Amino acid sequence: MAKNMQPIVKRCRTLGISPAVMGYSEKSKQNSQKRHPGAQRRAKKSEYAVQLNEKQKVKFIYGILEKQFRSYYEKAERSSGVTGEVLLSTIERRLDNVIFRLGLANTRKEARQLVNHGHFTVDGKKVNIPSFLVKPGMVIGVREKSKNSEKFKEMMAEDAFRKVPKWLEYNSANGTGKVVAMPARDDIDYEVAEHLIVELYSK
Repeated sequence: MAKNMQPIVKRCRTLGISPAVMGYSEKSKQNSQKRHPGAQRRAKKSEYAVQLNEKQKVKFIYGILEKQFRSYYEKAERSSGVTGEVLLSTIERRLDNVIFRLGLANTRKEARQLVNHGHFTVDGKKVNIPSFLVKPGMVIGVREKSKNSEKFKEMMAEDAFRKVPKWLEYNSANGTGKVVAMPARDDIDYEVAEHLIVELYSK
């Protein structure tokens, strides 16, 4: 499997993403900018480069490779909605992203690893596929045997720092999350011009 080994903060700077979007502190971004005072001075990009950057940005944020990303795009294109918005909504519904959004993992990368190791259930059944797409009404929980680990006890208890988007609900009493709606365009918490991705694939 292809992997980008470039440091997270440096990659964020290249793509114009705040490290906070990836689950890292803003302090990392500030320190990175201090070390590289000329980082923001870049040559004017071509139309293709700008479009490609938007695609790479979304792929990087969610940790998706090209083949799967294109599959998401093709499905969005066949839908009845606005292609770019449907694409973002679909990717937001990935189980690894939902785990991250619920505050049960510090980053999406960590969420993918936890899902792969079988720590979560969807509607009571173990799911170990990070790309599993959740739907409204589904309930996501931590497996009973995983709840006893110190890591999950800590993650489930940190309600003061938990910021859950409006399309999800978190039940602190039992540590479960529920999908209450499909994610909307205004639920996307980073800057992205999805129409540029559509233009790129439409060529």
